[in-house]
Amino acid sequence: MRKILAVLLLFCLLLPAGLAVAMETPDVTARAAVLLDQETGRILFSKNAHERLPMASTTKIMTAILAIESGRLDEMVTVSEYASLVEGSGVDLDAGEQKTLEELLYGLMLRSGNDAATAIAEHLAGSVEKFARQMTRRAGELGAAQTRFENPHGLEAENHYTTAYDLGIIAVYAMSLPEFREVVATSEKRISWTGRPYDRILYNQNKLLDMYEYADGIKTGWTTPAGRCFVGSSNKDGWGLVSVVLNAPQMWEDTIELMEFGYSYYHWEPLVEEGRHLKTAQVERGTADRVTLVAGNDLGLPLKENEADVLRYEFNVAEPLRAPVSAGDEVGTMEVYFGTQRIAEVPLVAASDVGRRGLFGALRNFFGRLF
Repeated sequence: MRKILAVLLLFCLLLPAGLAVAMETPDVTARAAVLLDQETGRILFSKNAHERLPMASTTKIMTAILAIESGRLDEMVTVSEYASLVEGSGVDLDAGEQKTLEELLYGLMLRSGNDAATAIAEHLAGSVEKFARQMTRRAGELGAAQTRFENPHGLEAENHYTTAYDLGIIAVYAMSLPEFREVVATSEKRISWTGRPYDRILYNQNKLLDMYEYADGIKTGWTTPAGRCFVGSSNKDGWGLVSVVLNAPQMWEDTIELMEFGYSYYHWEPLVEEGRHLKTAQVERGTADRVTLVAGNDLGLPLKENEADVLRYEFNVAEPLRAPVSAGDEVGTMEVYFGTQRIAEVPLVAASDVGRRGLFGALRNFFGRLF
């Protein structure tokens, strides 16, 4: 046995660096999990990522998205009796109590208030059922095609489900909203308590904010059918990751392991700078025959070692362009492929103006070419 162990140890030490890292793939307890890059949505790790599962209170991420997108956070909401009596975790809202939509948003995300979720749904859509349909529709628009909501809070319902991947892309979008990022990064929030001489103090239930130095969100969840669920986010040196673990007995440990895997196994590679000359395009009937196309924004990707060498770039421009063309016009895209998978794109914009050629210019160009 000692000889066998010695041989195995020697074998591990002699493994190429790439293989040694590959053996450290996270062994998470979650039934389903995914790790995504926040900027590009690239999948860095997955486990049963497309399996339909209940998601408990991580449902509230979509509720928060619709509340923020409504643009009505300053509106006053009157809590209905139905909302005040919803079971499960809550903010202890009283029937008839008035709260701003923003206060309810904090109660929703920090305290996981089912009463706050219901009050938000009724205020924005008139009923829980109508709001749930809006949630499902918005999820589909974000690319979460295997997600369906029946309520705004995540209590058990037969046709209330998502996948780790769907929930991940919903969370990636949520973290692009400044108001959402501010709420989920808040450790403690004081909101009013009507009829009492003191305020409610809401403490964030997301322990990852204290457990992991790069954590900056997002949401916990638990029901008996769903198990322990958590959507987490982190930012290290400006590089953001989102993780999802569903039915995860050790959800905090799983999340930290996923985050560390992402930051250790991948590196952020800047590929294109905004304004960089990428190609020229033909212009029809213009004062110039061609126009320079530049990158409309910066582009970077999380890549493993040596992956940058195998990336493939394709230009999608409908040439010839028809004059006039104005500087800054978006006229196409440069798509980035890893093998056959398209993983990113950058818009192509015109670097200068190209006017439309008049009759005299057209004749001059014709005879110039003729002779």
